[in-house]
Amino acid sequence: MWLKNITLLNFKNYADADVRFSKSVNAFVGNNGGGKTNLLDAIHYLCLCKGYFNPIDSQQIKTGEDLFLIQGDFDRQLKNEKITCGVKRNQKKQFKRNKKEYEKLADHIGLFPVVMISPYDINIIMEGSEERRRFMDNVISQTDSRYLDELMLYNRHLLNRNALLKQIAVTRKYDPALLQIFDEQLVVSGNKLFKKRKEFMEEFIPLFNKYYSFLTDDREEVSLFYSSQLKDNSFQYLLTQAAEKDKILERTTMGIHKDDLLFTIADMPLKKFGSHGQQKSFLIALKLAQYAYLQKYKGFKPLLLLDDIFDKLDDQRMHKLMEMVSHQDFGQIFITDTGRERVLKIFNSINVPVTLFDVNNGTVNHA
Repeated sequence: MWLKNITLLNFKNYADADVRFSKSVNAFVGNNGGGKTNLLDAIHYLCLCKGYFNPIDSQQIKTGEDLFLIQGDFDRQLKNEKITCGVKRNQKKQFKRNKKEYEKLADHIGLFPVVMISPYDINIIMEGSEERRRFMDNVISQTDSRYLDELMLYNRHLLNRNALLKQIAVTRKYDPALLQIFDEQLVVSGNKLFKKRKEFMEEFIPLFNKYYSFLTDDREEVSLFYSSQLKDNSFQYLLTQAAEKDKILERTTMGIHKDDLLFTIADMPLKKFGSHGQQKSFLIALKLAQYAYLQKYKGFKPLLLLDDIFDKLDDQRMHKLMEMVSHQDFGQIFITDTGRERVLKIFNSINVPVTLFDVNNGTVNHA
């Protein structure tokens, strides 16, 4: 699969743009603030119906305008696919495949798999468990549409149970039969999600280990571990045991919404003891493992978006990464960087052709 072209209208700092891409490596170069990352975000929109950095669609509309439009032509398994995303202020987002609008956006997820690697990803390490669950859910959702439906169902059941707990606290009236119904709904949905996450991580961890070892020449000992309350006890048992505590706290304290991924280096938390370079290598290995997992289950190569990743990577890791992603295991690649000469030097050294685009104040030109 590859993206042949993209057209932008009033998207972020672009009044209009029309760019045609090569099948292999495409590099956007220019000063910070020119719009390089915005191009990657537009590609992400076409693949996953949303931006990578900001969940609020209306904030992506160019200042002073009323709508934005993104359109792209994909070659997907030798078939042309035209994808269109349009957002008007105070209106529902329109998303179309070959001019036919989707009834629900979830139907699009996974058809055009994509992996983004960005400095923003440091949140996966530094922020709370929600960021790491989001990472897991993003990968699984691109390979299993039922998973996304089940996740939304679980979150609705969780909201209902939490609302009941708050109502009990306010009214002092406790209906154990009603709480049991909500528990049963949560358990059925939660068990399905836990099973899928567990199976996913059993496949994902070896892929991660492989890529981290390659990036660092086996110089560092790191680990990735899936943590879930459901590993040691049944979900129903956990909810029953925590019922009194939940009523006091007015929220559900047990369940897969508490799942986490634990990252360590030399058996110490990566967040506290990893250098910037080690943290970045860890994140890149996570994303490359995501790419390999998606490729296996989709049967074709996803798009790979690399946003300003050369920062904080030493020369050896940078060259190892580029050598890895520029050869047969990977497909079309989009890169942003401020250094035109640096990009040329890297790809010349590994004998890989690169198509350069100069990006400046919302304009894109072939270099």
